[in-house]
Amino acid sequence: MERVAILGVPMDLGAGRRGVDMGPSALRYARLAEELEALGLAVEDLGDVRVPVAETLRRKGLRFGGENYLEEIRQAALELKERLRSLPEGVFPIVLGGDHSLSMGSVSGVAKEPLGVVWVDAHADFNTPETSPSGNIHGMPLAVLCGLGHPRLTEAFQAVDPKRVVLVGVRSLDPGERRLLREMGVTVYTMHEVDRLGVARIAEEVLERLSGLPLHVSLDADVLDPTLAPGVGTPVPGGLSYREAHLLMEILAQSGQVQSLDLVEVNPILDERNRTAEMMVGLTLSLLGKRIL
Repeated sequence: MERVAILGVPMDLGAGRRGVDMGPSALRYARLAEELEALGLAVEDLGDVRVPVAETLRRKGLRFGGENYLEEIRQAALELKERLRSLPEGVFPIVLGGDHSLSMGSVSGVAKEPLGVVWVDAHADFNTPETSPSGNIHGMPLAVLCGLGHPRLTEAFQAVDPKRVVLVGVRSLDPGERRLLREMGVTVYTMHEVDRLGVARIAEEVLERLSGLPLHVSLDADVLDPTLAPGVGTPVPGGLSYREAHLLMEILAQSGQVQSLDLVEVNPILDERNRTAEMMVGLTLSLLGKRIL
């Protein structure tokens, strides 16, 4: 890998709190491109996918929650999917969010062949309209990618075999998600397993399970402990530590299998001096080969 393409998705329509639409700017301000170039990579920033402003949609009578923004989210994710599909071979895309609903477009956009997905998140994002307590679409993208959910979304974005999906760092699940994850055969490492087994063993098991597949890593800032990453809309205590998160990225990097990345749910409104965006940039560098020695 020598070439990286950065593409922003300034979207908060799938979330329950405003602010993650400013995440791409915060990540750029944290010198993502410059730090990647310092690793010897050629970086091109492709700008942002077009996303409607929530205030404009409200004038049309739409509101947050439920499925009111489904078509607008679908359209933004479709544009992301098509832009990723058009990238030349050998380019490593980094998608900047934005809420996690954008991953419907990013994963389906890079899934030109059988793909393994490593979903690093405090939440499973495996709800459907029937199981979701809030109706917010950022809690549904992984289910959609596995073929569950609203038909307007699954017909456009179903892209992965659930048995080729691994979640790491989960510590907040809705009852319906627990049932669906078991039924679909998704592998889940909760924080219980992180505490008991350790990150190194989990990372090795993930790579063994997804052996031979190109990998997409979807990294949600709320997987980190909120003391490290306060700038998230849905913080959950007891997350990954600084070294646990970096070690996970380092081991995934050593496999040579990772071919694409999402950085999502950074909310600068809730952050402290851009700490969360800076932490996510550091993890990106570890995933793309930065080493201590």
